[in-house]
Amino acid sequence: MKLLPHALLDELTARAAASPRARALYNIHATPADLVQRFLVVARGDSYFRPHRHASRSELAVMLRGRLDVLTFDARGRVSARYAVGEGADSMAYESPQGVWHTVVPALGGGAFLEIKEGPYDPATATEYAAWAPAEGHAAVPEFSAWLRLAQPGDTPPV
Repeated sequence: MKLLPHALLDELTARAAASPRARALYNIHATPADLVQRFLVVARGDSYFRPHRHASRSELAVMLRGRLDVLTFDARGRVSARYAVGEGADSMAYESPQGVWHTVVPALGGGAFLEIKEGPYDPATATEYAAWAPAEGHAAVPEFSAWLRLAQPGDTPPV
């Protein structure tokens, strides 16, 4: 039996506060070879999740604490939809279908969620990052993140 205590979210929140990526992960599954990948993600409000898609898998995320917005995009980066998920929103979870460009934007207070994906994990095929979005650590990330925070359906990313 594996139990996940409430204190684990507090511990991950502290780790996220000290992380350059402004987030912390906890794998529930034993190995990357597991057929179901399950993990907790705690993200500060300034954490940047580069827009991406999963060619052959969907992902399910259930909010445990806080709130985030899920944005979906067309192939050129135009925002297709924006969904609020978590505290104060109508939705408590989201499932992103395979092949859909998406990202999450944590609320300023951050958020914690349980994510579930089909395994096994293969880093060569797990995630395709959008060419129209800057890589983590790139100088353009602050401007792009500010755009994501306000972007609405129909908006296109800054050049």
